[in-house]
Amino acid sequence: MNDEKDVKIETVSLDDVAENGNAEKASDAVAQDVEKLAMQLAELNDKYLRMAAELENTRRRAALDAESRARNRAMAVAEKILPVMDAVDAAMKISPDDEGIKTMARALESAFEQIGITKIKSVGETLNPMHHNAIQVVERPNLKSGTIAEEMQAGYMFGDTVMRTAMVIVGK
Repeated sequence: MNDEKDVKIETVSLDDVAENGNAEKASDAVAQDVEKLAMQLAELNDKYLRMAAELENTRRRAALDAESRARNRAMAVAEKILPVMDAVDAAMKISPDDEGIKTMARALESAFEQIGITKIKSVGETLNPMHHNAIQVVERPNLKSGTIAEEMQAGYMFGDTVMRTAMVIVGK
């Protein structure tokens, strides 16, 4: 037995509704539907913009974190090399004419420069507590008060960060 049912689909246009006197109701229903769709569109657009901004912030944060980690690793390696530079500086004071020591000093200075490590200027400069650590005060007639007379240990900076302050002797 075949139980087929006929389904009749009718489409109703605004003209048909107008003929039946329900044009005002249909217009209100359409206006409400349009308003609902506009609100849904605005809500979805807002969600999209927020997600896009969040994604961009996450990308930016990840890039900054990666840069910070690389910088910290480079500083950690450089801090381990500073004693070698100190030993070369001490050797230069003992044997200033030794070509081997001069070559080693130039190689280390070149490597530091390539990494972005610079030596803090000291002798003849005015004492800056951010860059210099005064370990002794001496009285010298040709030296203004607060001017660095001698450098006992060099200080170094990595970019704009002080890795180690210079230990200095200051004029009184």
